[in-house]
Amino acid sequence: MFDRLDPVDRRLMDEFQRDLPLVPRPFAVLADVLGVAEGEVIARLRALHAQGKVSRVGATVRPNTAGASTLAAMAVPEARIDEVAAIVGAEPGVNHSYLREDDWNLWFVATAPDRAELDAALARIARRTGIRVLDLRLVRPFNIDLGFRLGAGGRAPMPEARTVRLDALDAGDRPILQALAAGLPLVPRPFLAVADALGRTESGVIATVARLADAGLLTRVGIIVRHRAIGWTANAMVVWSLPEGRIEAAGRALASHRGVTLCYRRETVPGVWDFPLYSMIHAQSRAEALDTLAGAVALPDLAGASHRVLFSTRCFKQQGALLQGDAA
Repeated sequence: MFDRLDPVDRRLMDEFQRDLPLVPRPFAVLADVLGVAEGEVIARLRALHAQGKVSRVGATVRPNTAGASTLAAMAVPEARIDEVAAIVGAEPGVNHSYLREDDWNLWFVATAPDRAELDAALARIARRTGIRVLDLRLVRPFNIDLGFRLGAGGRAPMPEARTVRLDALDAGDRPILQALAAGLPLVPRPFLAVADALGRTESGVIATVARLADAGLLTRVGIIVRHRAIGWTANAMVVWSLPEGRIEAAGRALASHRGVTLCYRRETVPGVWDFPLYSMIHAQSRAEALDTLAGAVALPDLAGASHRVLFSTRCFKQQGALLQGDAA
């Protein structure tokens, strides 16, 4: 599907998922690279957003830095899937929600300004549905970027995340982070539009974004693509059971394996969910995903590790994180 899209649209989504120019007119810079007019770039991005192919132009915020987040799972009876998914999706802080092939079939990412609000949201979901919610908190990220190249030959291993400097986060940064998570306005001077809305200066907003990106608090700044909408429909979360002493090496190996697009360690629920290591494979066919998995299984650091494959079958919700309490 991706190969059949307009060539300029393909380049927009493939080449600018990170390192958006932090200048007053970033879309003009993209236009120069593509050999088109600034207005055409903006019009194309608006169209791709309207078509559901692009989530936003903005940033992904490193989990548990400016706010709190977790991955959660529920075992939902088939007859209640739509009902429960609607209850989960109604929580403003739920930014990703998927149906996966497993008894624990409804998976979602929940975000909030702090841990107390996150815990309250999970408790509301459990109370309103009457179904247990597994809270699988992040322990160690190995690769949380998801900005992989889409074109032919572009399935290279992701670069390892830069060192994070939490002291770079200032008290007044949260509104700018929320604006980036929600998406920049698709106008010639998007940082000025954010600045005007927040009572800041354009140069101040740009400087803040640069500081937060340099500190690793933003995992990337650019075009956030909806992969399922452009052909990456065979997406599998693969969870691995390993003893404590092997998790670090296995995580590093998985994160650098070609075709693995996310990798991280999470807390377990002993006796219920005993998988501390997670990897994500985004593929255009189930066969392609399983081929990537076969390569991962063969890695020396994964030797003998049991695993479970959870293909996603439906996407209920996908948006940016909730980082401040008054954000919609």
